[in-house]
Amino acid sequence: MLELLLISIVLVAITVVIHALGTHHWMRYMARHMIGPDGNFKPGKVLTAIISTAITLLMLHVVEVVIWAVAYRVLTPISSLDTFEKAMYFSVVTFTTLGYGDITLPEQEWRMLSGIEALNGILLVGWTTAFLFAVVQRTWSASARG
Repeated sequence: MLELLLISIVLVAITVVIHALGTHHWMRYMARHMIGPDGNFKPGKVLTAIISTAITLLMLHVVEVVIWAVAYRVLTPISSLDTFEKAMYFSVVTFTTLGYGDITLPEQEWRMLSGIEALNGILLVGWTTAFLFAVVQRTWSASARG
């Protein structure tokens, strides 16, 4: 059980680093290409900023879910995750806390791993929501001034 806890901590750390680097680089990209010298979004870039931010953040989540799915395929001896497609499906359902329950991990210690993935998903989806809200709020401020 301690080993799985350590593995899950490493997976959480990896996904947090991915999210941090991804959001940081995306902010820098927007600053260079979508925001003018006055600190406001350039004319005609507001909708592009919102849509591209949402897609970028979604792609970060896909990468993070893939990392968990690979971990399930490599680590678990569970026959219900015998293909990458099934591991990916289980990871998406777990990461998003949707939890259909059609695929479950049979042993208690493996269930702890999926529970930590759900906590990881809550954390990162919350981060994404806050980031996207900040972008939208900034576009509203720019629209109100212009």
